[in-house]
Amino acid sequence: MILNTPLTEAFGLRLPVLAGGLMWLADADYVAACAHAGIMGFVTAASFPDPKDLKSEITKAKRLCGDKPFGVNVSMLPKLVPGEKTADIFKLIADEGVKAIETSGRNPEEYMEQLKAQGSFVIHKVPSVRFALKAQSIGVDMVAECGGHPGLDLIGTMVNNALALERLQIPFLIGGGIGHGAQISAAISMGASGVVMGTRLLVAEELNAHRSYKQALVDATERDTALTMHTVRNTIRTLRNETTDVVAKLELENPEIGFGGLRAHVAGTVGREAYETGDVSRGMLSAGHALGLTDNIEPMAEIILRLEAQAEAAASRLSKATHAHS
Repeated sequence: MILNTPLTEAFGLRLPVLAGGLMWLADADYVAACAHAGIMGFVTAASFPDPKDLKSEITKAKRLCGDKPFGVNVSMLPKLVPGEKTADIFKLIADEGVKAIETSGRNPEEYMEQLKAQGSFVIHKVPSVRFALKAQSIGVDMVAECGGHPGLDLIGTMVNNALALERLQIPFLIGGGIGHGAQISAAISMGASGVVMGTRLLVAEELNAHRSYKQALVDATERDTALTMHTVRNTIRTLRNETTDVVAKLELENPEIGFGGLRAHVAGTVGREAYETGDVSRGMLSAGHALGLTDNIEPMAEIILRLEAQAEAAASRLSKATHAHS
């Protein structure tokens, strides 16, 4: 299947799919699996807080990816990447020859002059179109819907897609619950340049996480997620477990609880243990409605081939429906 969009043309991708940055999980092995399957992934800078370690991981990714593209995700949430280091991280990424940078967490405006000067291609993640408009105004190259962090507006993907088509001039990508090739074709037909996937790709064999963690995602359904952390203006969709139940109760009982009151439960290190041990009962484990479509642990290339076949079948259905009435 040939899909030409601003995303595939910018990076020479086979399918217009970005594998969004995954905290603790998106490493060189993961982005290489994405690259060789024909999509693009992002090493998460916050997973490698020591610049030497980040540089080493980028070097490894370059070796594993060969001539195929990958990017680096920089979460600008102060608790992940301290503000004073962000500019240094952007410089390190450019110095290592990586062009694509995925920014998230907050407005990257203060860094745009530097990013443009160093020749970076900036894809900024947003929860809804009102933030995409701001990102467009400061000069980012592309915006992507951040499905796992739907913000406070909680506007659905279908609506965000239509609004983006009407209101944006720059290319945009749709994310949130995307786990089937038909959704890729639908997004393209609605004007998107591609999609962002997270949950659907977490069951790839190449992901460096415990097999029991992946099996838990296979066993879960689209009904097994929870939205929490709205009280700290950072709504997140995760796998429902003991931690999400506790956090939801705390937020309900005390809407003014603040991040400090939640920290012991939502700290990334708690979730990291789940990836290492396979015990998914604790931690904020990012996962979306695409859990209903994660049906098997298999190589990344196999997942992408299935998505491609599904996208092709969807495009064929649309073509037949169009011709039937022409």
